[in-house]
Amino acid sequence: MKRFLLAAILIAAPVACAGTGDSFLLRGATIHTISGADIPAGAVLVTGGKIVEVGAKIAAPKGVRVIEARGLHVYPGMIDAATQMGLTEIGSVRESNDVAEIGTFNPQIRALAAVNPASEHIPVTRTNGITMALSLPVGGTISGRAALIHLDGWTWEEMEVRGDAAMHLVFPVLESGGGRRGGSGTPPALAERKRALEVKVRELHNFFESARRYHKAKAAGAADLEPDLKLEAMAPVLDGRMPLIVTASREKVIKDAIAFAESEKIKIVLAGASEAWKVAAELKAKDIPVILGRTLSLPEYEDDPYDKPYTQPAELYKAGVKFAIASFTTSAARNLPYEAAMAVAFGLPHEAALKAVTLAPAEILGIANEYGSIEKGKYADLMVTDGDPLETRTQVKQLFIKGKPVDLMNKHRRLYEQYLNRK
Repeated sequence: MKRFLLAAILIAAPVACAGTGDSFLLRGATIHTISGADIPAGAVLVTGGKIVEVGAKIAAPKGVRVIEARGLHVYPGMIDAATQMGLTEIGSVRESNDVAEIGTFNPQIRALAAVNPASEHIPVTRTNGITMALSLPVGGTISGRAALIHLDGWTWEEMEVRGDAAMHLVFPVLESGGGRRGGSGTPPALAERKRALEVKVRELHNFFESARRYHKAKAAGAADLEPDLKLEAMAPVLDGRMPLIVTASREKVIKDAIAFAESEKIKIVLAGASEAWKVAAELKAKDIPVILGRTLSLPEYEDDPYDKPYTQPAELYKAGVKFAIASFTTSAARNLPYEAAMAVAFGLPHEAALKAVTLAPAEILGIANEYGSIEKGKYADLMVTDGDPLETRTQVKQLFIKGKPVDLMNKHRRLYEQYLNRK
């Protein structure tokens, strides 16, 4: 037990030595701003959790602690734009999963209130330089409101960046013909499955129309209007204040989702779009951003090229489509930088890959004026590394969230030390 405590103290020492509070001058490192050119032997001055100056030569104000980082690198903290972080712990244990609600339309559901700050996945993920994640509810057609959270805090209130960062819509798809009704009999005919899909899409349009009528009546001061939490929750989507993230994978579904957005006059963000490359020109023309899934995976469809998950980011980049790369998981969210790295090996420029996990998700989620790059006026979500964060051998030496040093201890490291020191 004593050896375990000593190991924990030694590992936490670099962070402790950096001091406490949210003001400091970090100097001597190569500053990778993401939004501009790198600054060799540069410095970042942070006051009150915000970056007040970035440059080659910055004098330390009186009383501000100095963190020497000569030979190291400073990057903005990474953002995983699609996870279930804090909503699920062990997939096979039902009681530890709170990712979905029953029902078809649940826009009133807030993922933020279900986030578990004590999840073991959180410190494991942030140790790899990921400072923020979007916790995305699933289930039904309109799954609820996703929460953008910092990966540090005692409570979900402390972790909140944007409690209602986006609404999640899983666009209806044509059901597979391989199933059996009631577990027996013949599979549904194609015509029947098409009718079922048409019904689902029509119900979705009707729900949006009901939400519009509700808000028109409310704005007009209708005295007999009964409160409806579901329709009430749609207001920020209808007036453009909240992004609508639409999960759509196949080319046909993506096109249906785009047509739906145009008919409803709303802006959308595509998520998990495995065949976005097939409609890249249309996405560019309509300025629709995409949150891509994992590159370290097999092709989703059997007729896809073997390397399609690796090459799609480069194809969207060449087409001028704005995109982010996300993990869409909890347990593998720590591998986010390596998802981006695989795309580099298959044609995506290195700078674009870094942007896809930092500034691009911030732009897509509407927080780029505060996060995503190292610029004056933004919050100091920073990671200090001994190399390129897209390389597996690189270690994160220090991590800051809103200027405050974050403990890099986690379950993986505790177990490593425990068994390393076993006698």
